[in-house]
Amino acid sequence: MTTLTDRPHTALLVIDVQNGVVDGSPRRDEVVANINRLLDKARREQVPVVWVQHASEELTPGSPAWEYVPELVRAEGEPLVHKRHGDSFEATPLEEILAGLGVGRVVVTGAQTDACVRSTLHGAFVRGYDTTLVGDAHTTEDLTAYGAPPPESVIAHTNLYWSFQTAPGRTAGTVPTEQVSFEQPPAM
Repeated sequence: MTTLTDRPHTALLVIDVQNGVVDGSPRRDEVVANINRLLDKARREQVPVVWVQHASEELTPGSPAWEYVPELVRAEGEPLVHKRHGDSFEATPLEEILAGLGVGRVVVTGAQTDACVRSTLHGAFVRGYDTTLVGDAHTTEDLTAYGAPPPESVIAHTNLYWSFQTAPGRTAGTVPTEQVSFEQPPAM
């Protein structure tokens, strides 16, 4: 029940599953396999897939670290959004792409859980999108050396708190890959 009028469609967002982002992340292979399952489902159901690719000093465009993991292949015609901030909407054409596709709900996957995934979830939600986090299709690196909780705890906490997000006229939630539906939830 998005607050965005005349936008009945759902899109799958694949955020920053780049070599330099997910290398060494917990459950990397499982997360990538789940994203591939979602890609297959979205393409079968003719649901738009939008890819997001981060660039920074560590992720220099064109470098191996910047490239998407080889197991995930973008199909011809699927939009690719380049970004430099955590929120995939910030200073990018993502909003225009989704508006052009009539999208009012996003299903979010990718990395890193506690950075770009979380920022994009909040960015979408405050912009009026219904947002679904796929709980077993995102991961993050180990930042315990900097005082962060272990990655497994970051993932579990994000899954938990996103399942309780509320706002007028919007829905949010966390589901496992096997329960993802690309249909809009019924109006409440």
